[in-house]
Amino acid sequence: MKAAWLTLAAIALAAHGQSAARIEGEVQRPTIQVDFSNPGLSPPQWTLILHPDGNGHFRSKMGKTPPGGLKQIEAPSLDQDVQLSAQFAGHVFNVAQSHHWFNEKCESHMKVAFQGWKTFTFNGPAGTGTCTFNYSKDKEIQDLGDSMQAVAQTILEGARLQTLLQHDPLGLDQEMEFLTEAVGDGRAQQVCAIHDILERLVQDDSVLERVRKRARALLALGPT
Repeated sequence: MKAAWLTLAAIALAAHGQSAARIEGEVQRPTIQVDFSNPGLSPPQWTLILHPDGNGHFRSKMGKTPPGGLKQIEAPSLDQDVQLSAQFAGHVFNVAQSHHWFNEKCESHMKVAFQGWKTFTFNGPAGTGTCTFNYSKDKEIQDLGDSMQAVAQTILEGARLQTLLQHDPLGLDQEMEFLTEAVGDGRAQQVCAIHDILERLVQDDSVLERVRKRARALLALGPT
């Protein structure tokens, strides 16, 4: 009886150790979080959490439409997992490492137009760090902020496409034209994040052929 009890105790301790190690591994998984806020935009704030493999999560909170503002179909607040390319995620983490995991001042304090507050936060085995800026004189940091906003633009456009498909299919034509132009000039990046809705549009015979053609062209770009 005593031997059996000792065996059960050993199994329980081993299981606890594996569980603790698993939890510790999850806690120590490197993450970069980007928080953006600009009350003049819609949505006025969003958060993107990114891991080295490109897996991530996106949250946005829609603000109130200003009195007298145009009434149009807007994408709802979002709280969803996203998948970006591993190449893009690797670049983000490389920039973070080269800037001491954001343990440095990012804000230039120059008199420039307000572009929105960007806060980069790193958490991982290498430590922690955070910096906030409207405009940074460091080109890598400024470019990273622009890229993150372009990724958010893509994700938000994907949500808007879903809303239009459900409530205003004819509005997809203008929206897809805008998205195609935005991808072309870099205002929207990482089209792979909205792969599912683009596939739906390609396969939906009820939408305009121009919409389906543009969706196919964007999918053909791959993880970009």
